[in-house]
Amino acid sequence: MMRIAAYLMEDHLHADRRTGPGRLAEVDLEATVTGPAELTLAGLTVRDGRGDDLFGSADAQAYVFDPASGGGPLAGPEAEHQARGFGVTNAAYHAARALSLAARLLDRPLPPLLIRIGPHSFPGRSWGGGHYRLPGAASPPEPDLLAPSGEIHLGTGRRFVEEHDPRRPRYFHAPTHNRAIIYHEVGHHICRHTADFRANRLSPPHDQHNGKVALDEGTADFLTAVLLGTPDIYGWHRGHIPPWDPRRRRLDVRWTTAYLRPGSGQAHANGTVWASALWTARERVREADGTGFTRSLCTAMSRLGSREGEVSEEQQRRSCFSQLLRELLAADPAIAPTVTAAMADHGILPYGLNSELRAWTQGRTASLFAQRPAVLP
Repeated sequence: MMRIAAYLMEDHLHADRRTGPGRLAEVDLEATVTGPAELTLAGLTVRDGRGDDLFGSADAQAYVFDPASGGGPLAGPEAEHQARGFGVTNAAYHAARALSLAARLLDRPLPPLLIRIGPHSFPGRSWGGGHYRLPGAASPPEPDLLAPSGEIHLGTGRRFVEEHDPRRPRYFHAPTHNRAIIYHEVGHHICRHTADFRANRLSPPHDQHNGKVALDEGTADFLTAVLLGTPDIYGWHRGHIPPWDPRRRRLDVRWTTAYLRPGSGQAHANGTVWASALWTARERVREADGTGFTRSLCTAMSRLGSREGEVSEEQQRRSCFSQLLRELLAADPAIAPTVTAAMADHGILPYGLNSELRAWTQGRTASLFAQRPAVLP
């Protein structure tokens, strides 16, 4: 057991309604230092690969680093050292929390997860995002062999959080300091080992599909909202974007299938429709004194991912909103009527392709589903 610093729940909003990175606190973490910049926990390893000795000079029991406003290229060496150390402990704490939630909901632990900090960032070229990777073709290409059960890669940061209040100190947006990014990427790990939207379980271990469909992105956003306790999951670093802008990805905006964008490269935007519908369903189940919606979702994803078949056919089937909704309704019949009504308000029905749902919600195919049953077996 070691003492670390991490950002916890945000208990307040700033005067301009903007949230911050979280409330800084010291917490205990069951982790072991296994390298100069590496922590290992049960089923999780977090490693900063930039060559710094972050833990060699720290106290054997306390690894309480200062966030140092994210560090960054304008920070001095000590501030950057503190920011990197905090990034490792913060990422470890929140990734472990997300994995623990998944294990409780699934009644089993997920396969091991490796988080690497710094890939794809080189002198003169920084990367500020995060992604979830499996062994297989990907862009940008991975320079190293990947862990077969999945890896999260977090960048070093590329810009400062956009602030409109000049009195507020600038914060360099290091992904390891952003709980939403950490939770979202762990969400992809949960999806891979439950719903397996790309049917990678049916493919060779070294030839996995790294593309994400809308259900994958949307479910990861929903799980992030559950863990953060707010539908405005990206409110800190995207607070300058209006709530109605799809880039904000607020889940409490009534996004419907009418907003689905056809074509590739739209997984995040289309995923917001699914995430928004899940959030509405969860809130209505709670209002009706129901419980266990997120557990039912995890059960539904496991059922979806357990199907056998041809890879291409399974990939197509598992990309349909209606397919996962049907599994969700079957997972808990007690809440099925509430969930059905909530999802229908977002244009999601337990039958039909995503393109059909889009056309129906836009009013172009009003009679398309007239002859179909309300719920299919």
